[in-house]
Order: sequence, then C-alpha cells, then structure tokens
Amino acid sequence: MNPSIWFSKQRVASTVILLAVFMTNLDLWIVNVALPAMGSSFASAPGRAATLGSLSWVLNAYAIALAALLVVAGRMGDRIGQRPVFLSGVTVFTLSSLACALAPDLWTLVAARALQAVGAAAQLPTSLALLLASVPTEHRTRATRNWAAVGGLAAAAGPVAGGLLVQVDWRWVFVINIPIGIATVAAGLRVLPSTARREQGRLPDLQGALLITLAIAALSGALVQAPAWGWLDGRILLLLALALVGAAVFIRRSLRHSHPLFELPLLRLPQFGAASAGTFVFGIAFAIMLLSNVLWCQEIWHWSALRTGVAMVPGPALVPVVTLLTARAAQRLGHGPLVTTGGLLFAAAMLWRACFASLDADYWLDLLPSQVLGGVGVGLTLGTLVAAGVSSLPGHRAATGSALVNSVRQMSATVGVALLVAIVGTHVGPAQRQDFRTAWLVAAALTVATAVVGMRITRTSTRIREAIVPAAPATPVSEPR
Repeated sequence: MNPSIWFSKQRVASTVILLAVFMTNLDLWIVNVALPAMGSSFASAPGRAATLGSLSWVLNAYAIALAALLVVAGRMGDRIGQRPVFLSGVTVFTLSSLACALAPDLWTLVAARALQAVGAAAQLPTSLALLLASVPTEHRTRATRNWAAVGGLAAAAGPVAGGLLVQVDWRWVFVINIPIGIATVAAGLRVLPSTARREQGRLPDLQGALLITLAIAALSGALVQAPAWGWLDGRILLLLALALVGAAVFIRRSLRHSHPLFELPLLRLPQFGAASAGTFVFGIAFAIMLLSNVLWCQEIWHWSALRTGVAMVPGPALVPVVTLLTARAAQRLGHGPLVTTGGLLFAAAMLWRACFASLDADYWLDLLPSQVLGGVGVGLTLGTLVAAGVSSLPGHRAATGSALVNSVRQMSATVGVALLVAIVGTHVGPAQRQDFRTAWLVAAALTVATAVVGMRITRTSTRIREAIVPAAPATPVSEPR
C-alpha cells in the first residue's frame, strides 16, 4: 500500500475517534445549559414548568447508567474487539439522541438519556485503545494527549454551543449529535483498525452493575424528592433504606465475586484510595457548581441560554490551559500540592459566590471571579487526582483502576445534582437565594475536604502492597491484557 495513503487513513481514523469522543464530552455541558428550557417545554401543570427535581433525572439517568456500565463495556471491548463495540456505542448514542430530540414528554426523555449512556459507555473505554492502534508507536504519546485534550475543548465549546442551539430549540442539543454520529459510523466502518481480542474470560458481575445502579438511583430519588415529600416521609425512608441495603450487598458481592464490577480491594492501596475519595468529593462540588450557575443565570437573572453559555466559558476554558502549564510542576512537586492548591482555589470560588451573589446581575463582581478561581481549581485538581490514583497501581491494574475512577466521577455527579435539588428545592426563583448560598457553602466545604485529601497524597511511588491485590504477581510488571 502507498505510504501516503496509509498515513491519510491513519489520520482519518484518528479524526473519527476524536470526533466521537468530542460528541460525548460535549453532551455534559450543552444539556446542563438546556435544562431550564426543557423545564419550560415539559409543563407539570398548565402554565407551570416541570420541577427541578424531575428535570434532574435528565442528568442523573445518564450519569447513573454510565457509571454502572463503563467497566462492563470496556471488558466487552477486550472480548469482542474494540472496533465493533466502539461503532455499536456510536450507533446507540446516535439513535438515542434522535429519541431524545423527539421525546414527547419528560420521562421519555429520561429513558432516552439512559440509553444514550449505554452508547457512551461503549465508546469511552474503547476509543483510546482504538486511537493508539490507529497511529504509529512513535506518535502514541501525542495521540493520548489529543484524546485528553478533546475533553477540555468540549468543555470550552459546550456552554456556547448549548446556548446557541437552545436559541433555536432545546431539542437541537440532541439533533446536533445525529450527523456527527452518522458520519463517524460511515467513516469508521472503512478506516478504523481491527484490534485483537485480548480476553476470553467471564464478563464482570452484571448483577453487581444492577445493584449499584439501583442503590445510586434510590439515593438520588430520596434527595430529589425530600423537599416535596419531607425527610421523614415513609417513601423517603424506604428509598434511603434501599440505597443502604443495595450498597451493602454490592460491596459484599464485589469482595466475594470472582469477576467483580469494581475491584474494591484497590481502594485499600493508600494513594489510590485517597485519590478516589478526593475524586468523589470534588465531583459532588463540581456538579453543584455547574448546575447552580446555569440555574442562577437563567432563573434568577433571567438571562438567555446563549448569554448564560457565554458567561460560563472562562471557567472551562481555563481547565486545559492550567492542566498543560502545571504538568511539569506535578512531576517536580508531586500530585499532593497541586490537589491541595486546586481544592482551596475551588473552595474560594464557591465562597466568593456565597458572599457576592446578588439578585441584580453583576457578572464582573459575582460570576466572573468565581469562574476564574474555579477554572484554575478544576485544572489543578481533577486530572491530578486521576493521575495520582492510577499511577500508584501496578501496570496490569491500571485499566481496572482507571475504570473505577471514571465510574466514581459519574456517581459523584449524580449525588451532586441530587444534593443541589435537596438544598434548593423543586422550584427555583429569587426566594431561593439563601438556599443557593447554602449549596455553595456545602460545595466549598467539600473542596476543602479535597484539599485535605491532597495533603495525604504523597509523591507518586511505585511501592505497592501486592498482598492487597491477590491476582498480582510478587513483582509488579506490565502485562498485555
């Protein structure tokens, strides 16, 4: 084959993969911006918008399903092949986006969002493996950076893109995925490489996936409905009991199952456990910040979705810049100081909002400083926590640990959205001003806790207590999966 043709095919394959990753990352931002418009479209009563509690399931159905299925889908890719699982994921994501756009009512939209998560779960773990297989060995470091940078690009573009699309109709935030998905599948069938099957063993515990899904959904339901039903209502107590029992059975099953969904003994490794805890706590605060800013701008200041999107750009735009500029500092100083600094800066951002938020729109005094502080804080903290955790694992557990951390991030997003609803209530307006301040103070406290976690994370070390992970050999080595 002509080398120039092969090189071109590699570039097309890389573009196809990165485009699909961009599409799924963009979804988080544009759906948040579009949420108030969805509430106005799906009235719970004549002339009355859907409640924040019911709307929160548009976000949480996606996050819960994604958290439960990431590990299963990744292992499916190892067994069947990365290419078919990736293309199937893009297909499901595209078709479910069409279902979201056509949803006649809120709960049909929620169901379609859960199906979207199935597609995203198949795409995300397989995309990096396919990307690395699509480029020469000497270009793999650059390819990995490009894959990671796509998330930052989507974060920067998402708020504005969401605002522009909502100006037409909120359904366009899902319609936009359809041509991208079709083009990705059509090109992918021609240019994506076929990867070897790397595993023939059993799939991870599917019953465990169901248990953790039910536990998180029950906890979210209790938090979301508590403002309307009351914390001591029998239904709330039942949901909390289901969440507790489901989580307990899941943990017990995971510790005993031969192929658990999550290898929980990894959490006993000091640095990995601390980093995972920090990721969970910080993720809750991040979810509170993101949705509260959207609601404040559109429901309190009565800004349009487009103006809201533009106002939110500085924070996410700073994240990839800060991550890039501090890469050497992480190598020189270790992960802990960056996590601590980032957590304190994010806490300062939330305290700023709690102190200066006003019912009269004042972007330059209120929102912009908070966006800048928060963007720097996220750039220092989020990626560093993931790197600190995964780098502390032996090579043959890195993929497993990465899947666990990504699932933890999705779970924390669900808890964050539900917690915000529990604090603010089901209807948002100027009367909830003090409730928003309470939510920001809670987010600040959570990120101070993240800063404390950073103090416990020492410089990345290869010293691993292998006895904690029974399947690991005595001397950590990298093994092909």
